[in-house]
Amino acid sequence: MPRHVLVPVDGSPQSMHALRFVAGEWADADVTLLYVIDPVQAGYSAGVLPTGSEDWYQEAKTEAETTLEEGRDTVMSERASNDDVETAIEVGRPATTIVEQARERDADHVVVGSHGRRGVSRLLLGSVAEHVARRSPVPVTIVR
Repeated sequence: MPRHVLVPVDGSPQSMHALRFVAGEWADADVTLLYVIDPVQAGYSAGVLPTGSEDWYQEAKTEAETTLEEGRDTVMSERASNDDVETAIEVGRPATTIVEQARERDADHVVVGSHGRRGVSRLLLGSVAEHVARRSPVPVTIVR
């Protein structure tokens, strides 16, 4: 049984399924919820005005805080124990950052949501989940 589980969250239904899975499977494990702000999502519009990138970052950070609060509430409401759930916000490429955080935070398991896809692409995992599963230093569970 894992002692410390890292759960990347992005507000998607898949990441919420991952949260509920962790709460139900490993109620006694320490849990860290991780939100990765991806600067690539800022696109070209952030550089149009001098304050554009700062405004974009503040909006992304606010979204991250809201998502982490909702995720924390979800885990806490489904756990029998009242253990605290840690939250973290990092900036970077999501897949790489998740793997780095698993190492740095001494997690012994990562639970990540897959992305719903159709057609041929549904045979493959989402690129973030696949990268994490291939490069993680600890076991990874992918939840659909």
